[in-house]
Amino acid sequence: MATTFPNNQIIFHITHSSDWDKAQTLGSYRAASLETEGFIHCSTAEQLPLTQERFFKNKKGFLILHILIARLKAPLRYENLEGGEMLFPHLYGPLELHAVSQATAFFRGG
Repeated sequence: MATTFPNNQIIFHITHSSDWDKAQTLGSYRAASLETEGFIHCSTAEQLPLTQERFFKNKKGFLILHILIARLKAPLRYENLEGGEMLFPHLYGPLELHAVSQATAFFRGG
């Protein structure tokens, strides 16, 4: 069952800088997972280091999008679809550019 946590104010999404550049032209951001899974994968501040380590280790050209939850129009649900205990934020629709407070570059080496 999905749960929402209204006290969270910011979540994070990691994307390649070229995908973020494309979003600037289109007016909204649509991760590939929105088409294939129906939502955009996000992380809380506590989950972000785990996400970086698991999926983005030794990769270059990626940005961390800082997303203000209050500005989202698409539904946001906290779920774990893999059977674990940790609930991850999933955005069920495109990400509006005005919901992103900043995009910071990172390189996760290892």
